[in-house]
Amino acid sequence: VQLQASGGGLVQAGDSLRLSCAASGPTFSSYAMGWFRQAPGKVREFVAAISWSGDTTLYQDSVKGRFTISRDNAKNMVYLQMNSLRPEDTALYYCAAEYIVVWSHKPQSDPQKYDYWGQGTLVTVSS
Repeated sequence: VQLQASGGGLVQAGDSLRLSCAASGPTFSSYAMGWFRQAPGKVREFVAAISWSGDTTLYQDSVKGRFTISRDNAKNMVYLQMNSLRPEDTALYYCAAEYIVVWSHKPQSDPQKYDYWGQGTLVTVSS
């Protein structure tokens, strides 16, 4: 599967952005999806993940209550709605796909579990 992330930009603290990730291929629902980010000079970190069906989500503690991950399997899309953005949210954001082998699979925060990665989309939050 190929992934294409978009929607990044320059915003002010407190603003909102919605990131989108378009996936190619007919088996999008066979993948759990995740968003990760990497700030300059830092390691890539988990942000949010969603199960294949969309009914289970997982978030990093620092984004809980501010970010929402969702997906539309009919459109092969996954989204990250980011509200109340902070300067520390500034990073390159990546979407990733993890192939699942059981329908009961839960979304994962470990980047090594993911099989495919898109290119990043840059989010810059000014104070």
